[in-house]
Amino acid sequence: MNRALLPFLAAITTTVITLNTSANSGSGIDELTIIGSKLDVRKVAGSGAVIGHGQIATEVSTDINQLLKTVTGVYVREEDGHGLRPNFGIRGATSERSEKVTLMEDGVLIAPAPYSNPAAYYFPTVMRMKGVEILKGAPLLRYGPQTTGGVMNMITTAIPESNAGSMTLAASENSDVDLLASYGGRSGAVGWLVETVQRENNGFKDIDRSSRDSGYDIEDYMGKLAWEGESQSILFKAQRSEETSNETYLGLTDADFDRNQDRRYGLSSIDEMNNKHEGYNLSHRLNINDTMALSTTAYYNEFERNWFKLSGGGSLIAAANGGDMEAQGILDGTVDTDDLKYKNNNRSYRSKGVQSELALNINSHSIHAGVRMHRDEMDRFQPQERYQQIGGSLIYTSTDSVTGSNNRLETAKATSVWLVDTWQASDKLALNMALRYEDVETSRREYSTQNRSDVPNLRSNNTQEWLPGLSATYQLNGNWQVLAGVHKGFSPLGGGAKSEEKPESSVNYEAGLRYDNDQWFVEAIGFWSDFENKAENCSNGNPCSNGATSGSYVTGDAFIAGLEFQFSSSFLVGSMTMPVDVAYTYTQAEVSKDNPNEGLFDGDELANIPNNIFSLRTGIETAMGWDNYVSIKYIDETCNAIGCAGTFVDTDAFVSADLISHYALSESVTVFLKVENVLDKRAIVSRSPDGSRPNKGRMASVGFSMDF
Repeated sequence: MNRALLPFLAAITTTVITLNTSANSGSGIDELTIIGSKLDVRKVAGSGAVIGHGQIATEVSTDINQLLKTVTGVYVREEDGHGLRPNFGIRGATSERSEKVTLMEDGVLIAPAPYSNPAAYYFPTVMRMKGVEILKGAPLLRYGPQTTGGVMNMITTAIPESNAGSMTLAASENSDVDLLASYGGRSGAVGWLVETVQRENNGFKDIDRSSRDSGYDIEDYMGKLAWEGESQSILFKAQRSEETSNETYLGLTDADFDRNQDRRYGLSSIDEMNNKHEGYNLSHRLNINDTMALSTTAYYNEFERNWFKLSGGGSLIAAANGGDMEAQGILDGTVDTDDLKYKNNNRSYRSKGVQSELALNINSHSIHAGVRMHRDEMDRFQPQERYQQIGGSLIYTSTDSVTGSNNRLETAKATSVWLVDTWQASDKLALNMALRYEDVETSRREYSTQNRSDVPNLRSNNTQEWLPGLSATYQLNGNWQVLAGVHKGFSPLGGGAKSEEKPESSVNYEAGLRYDNDQWFVEAIGFWSDFENKAENCSNGNPCSNGATSGSYVTGDAFIAGLEFQFSSSFLVGSMTMPVDVAYTYTQAEVSKDNPNEGLFDGDELANIPNNIFSLRTGIETAMGWDNYVSIKYIDETCNAIGCAGTFVDTDAFVSADLISHYALSESVTVFLKVENVLDKRAIVSRSPDGSRPNKGRMASVGFSMDF
């Protein structure tokens, strides 16, 4: 740790332990938000978005990708068609496994190992979320560690004020069944809640020469127990989930994709993901007086997964796309081979920490000072099995010993300190001044023997970063507001970083204009992220632009710039109401300086960032309780490699439209019909991992929701 920080850290820590308060808004301790409501986000001195419970309930959403497509500045790359393992970026953050976005649930870091291994192979079940908040401007420095793109906070069900419950049940074409049920209440100072999500799905792809489906089974359970006194409160939250999904890395050749998007090669018939997640939070809030409050949260998350799947399938796809008939025959099952490798991608993650924040209101200043002590680790032990393909059948032959990159431990220790002052400088001018400090130590131990009895190959990195930010809003009049901000962006290197490597950093600017007259809301914001050392993290699931599947690929100087526009209103059409929400983002993302050592040149397009994304949500709401909605989403083509050079590197531009109809049988019971992708538009939505991958085709579901 930087010695210069010690006095500052000690002072804040002492203050926090003595006073401990929350800066989070919300009426109860279990409502841990970073923005608040859709009205609150219009006043923040920085850009953001709130996906409220109304939108989630209206769209009957089970896929986080589809919700995020309605938010400006968010780039979504689909993978499995169900949103189980989302890939999204925010502004300057790339989309690979959402690893450069700070992911939180109820204000707590939720990625399996946010510092050492931030790739989000675990993502919370969207059905149990009551809201999603996205913060993109300088105020995000309060949260971290990823501070270039943005912060996403998912809000869970709050403990009800009195004994009450709810249930939503839906069924769709592929034997899909989705159930959400919760019940809770209060007795005096004690409140409680239990909730579960149960999901079964047969998938929409057909596997060659196999009786297995391509679906999944998910069980998710959450419980909350709270005590609220006159001036303080305590909350304990526990969550556990399990997933089994017959999912694969293996995509299709372009020719096979054109013939049947829903085909899966028999080589992937034994691929399967199994994972388990447990999370525990203990939070304390103390209202010291009318102007001072303190919150402390201790958290522990554990995630274990084993994704047994074909390795090297991308090479077969590339060869077949190039006209190699033997590779195509292996994919089709008509050519025998004894060189198939299936890896148990077996990893366990641990993440734990304590965070405290003091909130203090002094005259026109709202001050938040906090500290977080965090530890996380990843244990990677990945046996590889060898198979033959004979007559289209897979036959096990042997198992390789586990050494090298398949047998390693990675750890991270991080201390974060932040100080934020939101100052209402005048009736019209509001300033947000933020300073964050990150001290991150990472290490890797890689073993050459299966039992880890040898002296490991060691690497480590120690990084300290000061991250300042300033943003402001100025109220021109009762309706018009301007905003502007600048802050330093930072992305931790991860557990495999070498001592000489430096983290990705950027300077991020934004400026915009808002109009709000209670009926109409219009916002236009321009943004610019200037990178000194833009980097990609390489993996089998997300190879870097140079083809590497491990380590990192530094592209050097780059910029990402764009314009975000959104419009919201509600119109009266006779006795009916027509809500309208429009979101549009234009982005230009390029290398800004020649890097001949890597074969990159000024003007080369960055990977996985579309130029244009657009969404329109509208509908008709009636007094009789019969409401009908349409949601239209468009995304431009993208390239999965910098420069978009060569063939078989770009995805398709595509538009999809969903229709949703709700009818209220009573005040407590509503039935619904939803048709996703009603026009049945199919496209190559991703080329990673290992070939062309489709979106889900037209799918109809029916169900009901009730309160009791």
